Amino acid sequence: ALAAGKIREANDLSPAPSSLGLHKAEAMAEAAAAAAAGRAGSSTSSFPERERERDCASRRLRVLSGHLRGRAPAALVLSECRGRAPAAAAAAAAAPTAAPPAAPESSSIPKKRQGLMKWNGWGYNDSKFIFNKKGQIELTGKRYPLSGMVLPTFRDWLQNVLGVHIDHRTTSKASLNASDVPPSVVKEDFLDDLKETSISYSQEADDRVFRAHGHCLHEIFLLREGMFQRVPDIVLWPKCHGDVVKIVDLACKHNLCIIPFGGGTSVSSGLACPVDEKRTIVSLDTSQMNRILWVDENNLTAHVEAGITGLELERQLKESGYCTGHEPDSQEFSTVGGWVSTRASGMKKNIYGNIEDLVVHIKMVTPKGVIEKSCQVPRMSAGPDIHHFILGSEGTLGVVTEATIKIRPVPEYQKYGSVAFPNFEQGVACLREIAKQRCAPASIRLMDNLQFQFGLALKPQVSSIFTSFLDGLKKFYITKFKGFDPNQLSVATLLFEGDREKVLQHEKQVYDIAAKFGGLAAGEDNGQRGYLLTYVIAYLRDLGLEFYILGESFETSAPWDRVIDLCRNVKERIARECKEKGVQFAPLSTCRALSATLLGMLSYLDYHSFSSGPGCLIVALALNFLDSKMGL
Repeated sequence: ALAAGKIREANDLSPAPSSLGLHKAEAMAEAAAAAAAGRAGSSTSSFPERERERDCASRRLRVLSGHLRGRAPAALVLSECRGRAPAAAAAAAAAPTAAPPAAPESSSIPKKRQGLMKWNGWGYNDSKFIFNKKGQIELTGKRYPLSGMVLPTFRDWLQNVLGVHIDHRTTSKASLNASDVPPSVVKEDFLDDLKETSISYSQEADDRVFRAHGHCLHEIFLLREGMFQRVPDIVLWPKCHGDVVKIVDLACKHNLCIIPFGGGTSVSSGLACPVDEKRTIVSLDTSQMNRILWVDENNLTAHVEAGITGLELERQLKESGYCTGHEPDSQEFSTVGGWVSTRASGMKKNIYGNIEDLVVHIKMVTPKGVIEKSCQVPRMSAGPDIHHFILGSEGTLGVVTEATIKIRPVPEYQKYGSVAFPNFEQGVACLREIAKQRCAPASIRLMDNLQFQFGLALKPQVSSIFTSFLDGLKKFYITKFKGFDPNQLSVATLLFEGDREKVLQHEKQVYDIAAKFGGLAAGEDNGQRGYLLTYVIAYLRDLGLEFYILGESFETSAPWDRVIDLCRNVKERIARECKEKGVQFAPLSTCRALSATLLGMLSYLDYHSFSSGPGCLIVALALNFLDSKMGL
């Protein structure tokens, strides 16, 4: 009762982060902890029970203290949230709560990422699409479900649909020549001040080039051609929020330009160094800031550093039975700081929301100081929400260092599905009705016919005659018995997750709606295969570049009554631009619709085009023009 009273009194404090208020809150929390410990010690219960009570009370109070202080207590880390031994719990309860967690000695992400990942392409060095000895395309490595599998029809598709000549390859820089990279220009007085901070740094050419780009098509094209216009002059690796504060202070003192670097997956040219920038450019790599600082099970939140990747975050949370549910296609490499900075969306946003729906608290370092809310509450009605200034700012206002995000228990049940529609228009109408009835599954992706055909070309080799027979039977049923035109049909892939009973009810509701628009259930395997391609599809761009194929995508949103017009008009514009620029073969433009809401739909529009010569760069520039002029 005493502890509860002190907590209520502490919560009545003004949220202003004054030192007096913080000291008072800390004193109350410490007094309450002592009272709780004394109460537990005088109990007649057994020793293990007393230890558990003391541990529980102490943990709860440290959480509240952390919220009031605006930072996480040291003792509340992920490993403590479940299954701690009494001795460890007692030691944690006795630990001081004022000091922030110590920076790690090592990181799961190496500083020399180019030893693990491609410097001029997507993903890992050991994973790429190649032509094997039989002339078939397969994915190397062992990292993905598709790794080691042969794509028996993909070569024919490239030749017949895109007009690719397999023997006609481009030339690309296999290794980086340091002499081709612009020299590092850094003042000695800055280096002297930097060395006093003990923050790790590098001026080596390969480190600087790796962080000089994102993954826009034109950026990768220039890298493959060995054309380096402007790269960072120095790379810094802070290990914690305090290091970032020091770096920003030094940048102000020495008039430097900072470009934050997370996973390097930007497709908005956010990592490109301005060619005319005269100041020293600092690449601030957050990869060593990759810890979960604490998890609050009572309030279902986790406080993490900005450099942790999405895949690593989910892996660590899953060990304790939690997840964020935020899964952008770049989840494997993108970071929490990048999600916040780019206002990211994930494929499961129908259930979990976008990043702006998941964020509870953000800490950002700016030239004017640290910006963060004074408390961590679900919402505040007083004044504008400062988070909306930070979200989507892409490093222009400051460096995001930490964030508190919502978490949920890992869903107990997950099920894939797919639906075939007679055409894309009826598929869009179905998604509109699903949005209207507010029953969208965790993820839904509607592919037009061209993208469906592209997906078929990526289908791995069938392992058994029985499976091949079933696939043929399904195709016969849909095209012959139901009368679907193979050149018109559209397919939606589905992902349901949550409580098993509710998932099954939800699934039935969605399929019933689909049936009203001529949709036919196309099987769970087809749906699952569509999602398995998520992590490997980006590797195809690099394969295409080897054969003068340009592959790029636009992402946009539109109200429901403009979705069909949007897809048609963009395809026509791309075809017209390619023809005017002398591209030899007609481009292949496809559309994928997803994330249906009451107001409209998010659409991806992909294009692939082939040219036998220098027309490649012209097309890239033409489509960047489309990107800026058409508002895509």
